[in-house]
Amino acid sequence: MQTDPDLAGVQWLTAYVELYRTAFADGWVQPQIFELQDRIVETQVRGGKVTFAGNGGSVAIASHCAVDFSKTAGIRCINFNVENLITCLAKDYGCECWVEKALRLYADDGDLVILISSRGRSSNILRAAEYARSRQLPLVLLTGFDADTSPRALGDLCFWSDRSAYNVVEITHHVWLLAVCELIVSTAEYAAVR
Repeated sequence: MQTDPDLAGVQWLTAYVELYRTAFADGWVQPQIFELQDRIVETQVRGGKVTFAGNGGSVAIASHCAVDFSKTAGIRCINFNVENLITCLAKDYGCECWVEKALRLYADDGDLVILISSRGRSSNILRAAEYARSRQLPLVLLTGFDADTSPRALGDLCFWSDRSAYNVVEITHHVWLLAVCELIVSTAEYAAVR
């Protein structure tokens, strides 16, 4: 049985969809998407790999993007979305250190590190960012919510979603990253023009 939505529900849904539309249409992010495309391709050419990491919903984004970039775009990627790795490192070193410890185990010189944190406040992601900086690994950060609490200064390239709803921030991050993947694929297959 289908029910007709009330006017308030329709207005809410319209406003919700508008949050996504404006997040994707932000003009400032377009040059960054092309810059990230270049950085990923340069990493591949140098023989490095791309490491994606995050917490919570962001770890799922990291996992999906690592697979798509590898399979679809031919970019060598890894992510740390493996239960026994996460639980082992979190148990032995603390939940606030597991991504840093994973980077210590798997990062090679010349790798590109992409860290995703909706709020940008996760001590786990902040420690990983500081470790990447100490190793002079190129670092890309994706964050959202308050600009003042975001660790954007740590990254060589930062994507910030000016939103305060987890799902909107996470989906925006996901679309931005997959847009980069599609750019790499289209450039390789049919010479997309910028």
